[in-house]
Amino acid sequence: MKFTPASLTAKAALTEPAPDAVPARRAGLGPLFGHHGMTVGVAIMVVVLLAALLAPWLSPHDPYLQNVARRLIPPVWRDTGGWDYILGTDKLGRDYLSRLLFGARVSLAIGLMTALVAGAIGITLGVIAGYYGGRIDAAINYLLTVRLSMPVVLVALAMASLVGGSVKVVILLLGLLLWDRFLIVSRSVTRQLRQAEFIAAARSLGASSAFIMLREILPNLTGPLTVVATLEIAHAILLEATLSFLGLGVQPPMPSWGLMVAEGKGYMFFQPWVILIPGVALAVLVLGINLVGDGLRDITALDGRN
Repeated sequence: MKFTPASLTAKAALTEPAPDAVPARRAGLGPLFGHHGMTVGVAIMVVVLLAALLAPWLSPHDPYLQNVARRLIPPVWRDTGGWDYILGTDKLGRDYLSRLLFGARVSLAIGLMTALVAGAIGITLGVIAGYYGGRIDAAINYLLTVRLSMPVVLVALAMASLVGGSVKVVILLLGLLLWDRFLIVSRSVTRQLRQAEFIAAARSLGASSAFIMLREILPNLTGPLTVVATLEIAHAILLEATLSFLGLGVQPPMPSWGLMVAEGKGYMFFQPWVILIPGVALAVLVLGINLVGDGLRDITALDGRN
């Protein structure tokens, strides 16, 4: 039997009249559909995810195919543009729309994988520090202080310049640098939960510390850590674009929005769309992720007050 607050309230709910359960359930879904910012963020995320997943079918051309004879063709809304290349071509004649769609795959994959690596490190350390306390907590806090004293961008640039840029290197570097928020949140919530009655009940039944941390504490961290994960995904996408822009992230010819901006910076005064298109795409994606994170935070806070 799992002694969680959810299980205790579920048992109490069995004694309540059935009609009262329906309004409560509807009230719980109200903030989700009534949060306008989160609705916009979810819509942006759905569009970008579908574009990334369907990129091989939506792309009108091969994103790696070069044709110098068709270099720097303007997008369709310009006077000399055409529907063959809706968003134009880059300096090597590659279709911009195709590279933009495949670039969404790269950005989302790096953001998600970075959040997984950083979450695995931060949540593990945070739960252990919050549950045991004492010297273990002090040692992990010292490690956290060391991490917070290091500027993420400078350390990532230095390590990428030594190791060399690639998708795997970027994911590993950012994952090793962005775990601090996961640790802080998981440690704080774990410290609050370790004195809870359902944790004491699990101990009285002979449950081990590992069982309590995995089966009792970790499920209760899902809400706040989901908010942290969304924000860290956006942070990782921006950092990847920064590294790629400086030539230390994703390497050509792989499409990356930061790399597309870097490749078009020499033409920004003559063909400004070569940096505006990937720049706007990057800004919209990060905005959508942040709106989802803000919405989840507001909904979680509302549920906590209720």
